[in-house]
Amino acid sequence: MALTVPEAARRTGRNPETIRRWIREGRLAATKVGTQHIIDEADLVSMLEVETRLAAPEAWAVTSWGAPMPDVVAAVRRSRGGH
Repeated sequence: MALTVPEAARRTGRNPETIRRWIREGRLAATKVGTQHIIDEADLVSMLEVETRLAAPEAWAVTSWGAPMPDVVAAVRRSRGGH
C-alpha cells in the first residue's frame, strides 16, 4: 500500500517533517509524484524495525547515581498520544 507523508506520520506517531527528513537523508525510500512523496508501507515498516533495533550503550542505562535511566522517548510518545 502506498502512503503519503502525512499518512506515514500518523501511522508512526511522528511529525510529517520527521518523515520528510528521513526521505532527504536516504533513510526512507520514497517516490515523488508531483509535489508529494509516496512511501511504500513495507519500506516504512522495514525502516522502523531497524530504528527500534538500535540500542543505547549499556553505560547509558543508569544515571550517575545508579538509578535506572528514565525512558524519555516512551514518555514523549505517550504525551503525544502515541503507542
